[in-house]
Amino acid sequence: MKIKVLRLLAFFFVLFSFSVFAQTPNLKNSDKETSTVKIKGYPVKPFKDTLFFVYNNVGSFSAKERAEYITNKIKRLYNESFFEKDSIKIVPSDASMDIVYQSDLVIMSVFDADAKVENSTIIKIANRNLAKIKTAILYQNENYSQLPKRIGYTTLLVLIIGLVLFLVGKVFNLIRNYIVKNKNRYFKGVNYNTIKILSPEKQQFLFLRFFGFIKIVTLILIVYLSLPVLFSIFPATKDYTTMLLRWILTPAKSALMGFVGFLPSLFTIIVIIIIFKYSLKVIKFFFDEIKSENIKIDGFYSDWALPTFNVIRLLMYAFMLVIIFPYLPGSDSPIFKGVSVFVGVLFSLGSSNAIANMVAGLVITYMRPFKIGDYIKIGDVSGEVIEKTALVTRIRTPKFEDITIPNATVLSSTSTNYSANTKQSTTGLLIHTTVSIGYDVPWVAIHAALINAALKTEMTEKEPKPFVLQTSLDDFYVSYQINVYTKEPTKQPRIYSSLHQNIQDSFNEAGIEIMSPHYSALRDGNATAMPSENLKKE
Repeated sequence: MKIKVLRLLAFFFVLFSFSVFAQTPNLKNSDKETSTVKIKGYPVKPFKDTLFFVYNNVGSFSAKERAEYITNKIKRLYNESFFEKDSIKIVPSDASMDIVYQSDLVIMSVFDADAKVENSTIIKIANRNLAKIKTAILYQNENYSQLPKRIGYTTLLVLIIGLVLFLVGKVFNLIRNYIVKNKNRYFKGVNYNTIKILSPEKQQFLFLRFFGFIKIVTLILIVYLSLPVLFSIFPATKDYTTMLLRWILTPAKSALMGFVGFLPSLFTIIVIIIIFKYSLKVIKFFFDEIKSENIKIDGFYSDWALPTFNVIRLLMYAFMLVIIFPYLPGSDSPIFKGVSVFVGVLFSLGSSNAIANMVAGLVITYMRPFKIGDYIKIGDVSGEVIEKTALVTRIRTPKFEDITIPNATVLSSTSTNYSANTKQSTTGLLIHTTVSIGYDVPWVAIHAALINAALKTEMTEKEPKPFVLQTSLDDFYVSYQINVYTKEPTKQPRIYSSLHQNIQDSFNEAGIEIMSPHYSALRDGNATAMPSENLKKE
């Protein structure tokens, strides 16, 4: 019994000893695992295999962030289209050994802490990492090089762009040829009421120019939008992709957002324009009725209707612009205000004469001294009024000379209207001319000769009859004025010419010499000035 108890105790002692012996190595392994966790390394693995580990933090960069940074730099070197293995070197610095490519791209830095973790020197770690990076990149370039593939993509894309440009050019040419072939159908000129703005030929010319401009812009836009795709193929030019897109998309976005923001003001402007447009239609209808004399207002003549409407329309347009101005984009900007002030000053300084003529034209309109078709005399100019504008009045002389007179000059000069009462009166215009005859000729004979000449004159009125006025009794002669009526004031030069011819003939037939009385008084046997066939035989 005792032996069994002793054996049992010995068995338990052996088990206890074994458990204690087995537990001691486990504690050592646990300590190793704990120490391994504290210095855990993060792999630098740009490709399939791990090149090396990063164990230590540097400043605010953790070991993991350092490993990711180095991985991205190695991938960037691999993406270089023309990688130069001799350009990657070790450059010592104050606190580290830097692995640098082409003296400007720092791939990684090896510190003393990195060497201590691996129980090595900083130069050995740097050389090892340099060799592994260079070997990995060269291996990838030799076995998985992207350069031929990128060149192939570039060639294919260039061919596609060229084909697209060719097809787009062909489409534009087909459209152009079709339009030119059917020009009579599409180009009929541009007219506004009776005003011919563009002839069909000019319209076609402008359209083809604009069409060519659209074609060039389209081709340039296709090439421009293709450049980002081309640049994205090669990593070295990938940054230009964003830059090119930003150049065109940023202004487009600004313009679009500006237009969207302007939409409420645009609708307000449209409503204002519609209100003024239909208000002018109502006003125009009212003045058209006055012009056609369907509406009569005391003291307001029908020929005032159109100029009055033009004045009201101008004032309403000016008022409409004043209302619209605050809703225009950029109206509050200093540049817009500066330009507005500059234009106002320039207009006020440079258009004083024009404004004076416009005001004079308006005053002349309401004075009604003449109208188109009247035969008038302004200063030394006589002729028919062919045009009245806001700035000038144009007169056509009997010799078909068109003379332009500023309205300010017309207003400040004395004007004579020969046609004003011709159509309304029963007698017409009274024209006259004067001859001076000596006291030796009886006035009765002179009256008879002048009246006879007037009755023979073309384009004169027989009723009322012509009459003679003796306008003066001078020292050597008497002035006789023949007056005759006509209803053709625009033909005065021809009437006067005919009247003077008939006066000569009538006086010659009556034996009356038209000669200066001074010459007759001093005559000493000289022959008379009358034709010989009109002289009496005695």
